[in-house]
Amino acid sequence: MIPAAFDYAAPATVREAVALLRGRAGDARALAGGQSLIPMMRMRLVNPALVVDLGRVRDLAYVREHDQGGLGGHVRSADPPGVRGGLAIGAMTTYRTIETSPLVRERFPLLAEAVARIADPQVRNRGTIGGALAHADPSADLPALMLVAEARIHVAGGGRARSIAAGRFFVDAFTTALGETEIVTEVRLPALPPRTGGAYEKLANRASHFAIVGVAALVTLDAAGACSRVRIGVTGAGPAAGRARRAERYLTGRAPTPAALEAAAARAGHGIDFTDDLHGSAAYREHLTHRLALRALIAAAERAG
Repeated sequence: MIPAAFDYAAPATVREAVALLRGRAGDARALAGGQSLIPMMRMRLVNPALVVDLGRVRDLAYVREHDQGGLGGHVRSADPPGVRGGLAIGAMTTYRTIETSPLVRERFPLLAEAVARIADPQVRNRGTIGGALAHADPSADLPALMLVAEARIHVAGGGRARSIAAGRFFVDAFTTALGETEIVTEVRLPALPPRTGGAYEKLANRASHFAIVGVAALVTLDAAGACSRVRIGVTGAGPAAGRARRAERYLTGRAPTPAALEAAAARAGHGIDFTDDLHGSAAYREHLTHRLALRALIAAAERAG
């Protein structure tokens, strides 16, 4: 299908982009990589009067190290012993850049591994982290990663620039905490503690590669080998990605024995309103959440050790 007629603008700065969105508030959409918005426009699921293309805002494409401060954080000059810096990723950074970034592979290898499983090379060369998070597809991979990383999503275009915790950013299917004139500018992932391992397991739709269910896990072990910190994110199972907090609480403080990991995985689906559609029934998704959580926890615990 052909999209409805629309005006097009390609600003060079975030300020110009925000001004354009404010000028047509409620009737304009920001375009990042276009992997979600363009198909929706072609199917006429959305019909913006103005498309604001962020592709020429060069200041939004980067991967770099940052300190653990707030909006005014700066690049580290050195890390304390045993602690590595966090990551700052510009909203227009493509999946491919993240997948191949030596800094991402060193500081947050789970993100690089998970991004490599998104769709296909064509999509990964165009799709962006900011666009994916703003779109908030309930079967997308990145929301689960952002939740376990306890990332902060930086946005501009409201009354002031602000930083939103990932746990508050994803509200519902295709719904985020973004205001109608706000755009994502940067994603910040805090440094991982020493002795932390991560894994992402998913059963993908064979056509789209979206997750029918996907589970991300981060496990940190203490000196005695017990789980001192556990983060589990689930995507695809329900209307929005979420943390499996009951499973996290169960495993925290316990050694990652097969029995403990199985018991935690069995709790991963607690509180999820499982989706029932042509790709899988609610019962099937509940089963997948359990089994994929177990695989992710086993792999994460092994890597942490």
